[in-house]
Amino acid sequence: MCRWMAYYGSPMLVDDLIFKPKHSLIDQSLHSTMGATTTNGDGFGIGWYGEGPEPAIYKNVSPAWNDANLHEIARQVRTPLLFAHIRAATGTAVQRSNCHPFRWGRWLWMHNGMINGFHEMKRDLMLQVEPSIFADMEGSTDSEMLFFLALSFGLTDDPIRAVERAVGLVEKVASDHGIPHPVQMTVATANGESVWAFRYSSEGKSRSLFFSTDVTRLRELYPDNPVLLNAGDETRLVVSEPLGDLPGAWNEVPESSAGIVRPGVDELIPFRPVA
Repeated sequence: MCRWMAYYGSPMLVDDLIFKPKHSLIDQSLHSTMGATTTNGDGFGIGWYGEGPEPAIYKNVSPAWNDANLHEIARQVRTPLLFAHIRAATGTAVQRSNCHPFRWGRWLWMHNGMINGFHEMKRDLMLQVEPSIFADMEGSTDSEMLFFLALSFGLTDDPIRAVERAVGLVEKVASDHGIPHPVQMTVATANGESVWAFRYSSEGKSRSLFFSTDVTRLRELYPDNPVLLNAGDETRLVVSEPLGDLPGAWNEVPESSAGIVRPGVDELIPFRPVA
């Protein structure tokens, strides 16, 4: 499986987000404590929003801990919205086009998990992708397929409903093929203004996912913490596993839930796939 993190808040250096925390994503690429695999070395990617109309991405098939260019970029790029992902491949090729995050227009997408029986279902699922965007798929992963199904079902208009329909379709096709428990996922998607995160599995035993406690509350608990003093009030992290061990800083996302991180009040609601 994989590990990922999404950051939303005041502009911050990528280096401070993916390298410097005690249990950073780079540390997790070697020493994951909650993932299905301890080492996640089958490529990595970061996606961030900056000056242009679309997000930038940097992806490579080398292990994240051993990429000199990632260090160079991380020390110079400052962004209010970052996606970072380290990959452990589950049956598809280790190649750049299969590294997360995936991009379509202003949208980013990353996934931890798998579609069980994807090989048997792939043709049926591909036929449900909107023809006008079909040629934009670059890789061969179930993760990118799920992204394009969500786009086909209206991700740009109603992200939660679109992902519910995409997952519902996968479960329907799996049932037709006699495949049990097809979906295992934690997913994040963003359009530059908001982040949507999902935790769901067909068997009700989803991979780990956490979100950070409201910064104003953390400042009350730790008034002398310099990191919290410099963080903006809108700062929020969504992560596969906590980046540190500060008591009260992390909260587990409930099973079958969708969360929205945006200016003002964030939201956590039930996630219910629709066939």
